[in-house]
Amino acid sequence: MSVTQINVSTTGLPIGTWKLDRTHSSASFAIKHMVVATFRGQFENFDATLTVDEGSAELVGTVDVNSLKVKDENLQAHLGSPDFFDAERYPEIAFRATSIRRDGDELTVDGELTIKGNTHPVEAHGTVAGPAITFGDVPKLGVTLDAIVDRTAFGLEWNAPLPKGGFALENDVKLTVELELAQA
Repeated sequence: MSVTQINVSTTGLPIGTWKLDRTHSSASFAIKHMVVATFRGQFENFDATLTVDEGSAELVGTVDVNSLKVKDENLQAHLGSPDFFDAERYPEIAFRATSIRRDGDELTVDGELTIKGNTHPVEAHGTVAGPAITFGDVPKLGVTLDAIVDRTAFGLEWNAPLPKGGFALENDVKLTVELELAQA
């Protein structure tokens, strides 16, 4: 039986390069729709890497906009159009952390999010689990992060007024990533 040693950096995260396990991870969004409900979508193709050394940690991620999945194909086409993501001109969403802070299982990540060619600072909050030694003696780490962003700041400005007041969409969108990361 082998013994796996995992050292922890001053950031409180385990040292190493941690690569995304796509099968056990997700990237999604949620937005208030028609004032009364929450609409959700997810991206099927995305990547993330967490790199931790003795004194720093870096989290980077990308999302393939064309991998967006929603329950209605007409709506899916509209979300890919210039009214929203403009997937033909801007096929990728990117994130790069500028600061990662861990307090117990709580995680705060500051970074820069780029959607549709617009880059803005974002603060995400969530949790970290592990590391745990999994099947095949593979160390894994779980990271869940949520951030609220104003979609209009990123050029996703389409909206429509409702007949009795309000709008079809709120401006605030909740972004969620649930990452299972394997030590490289």
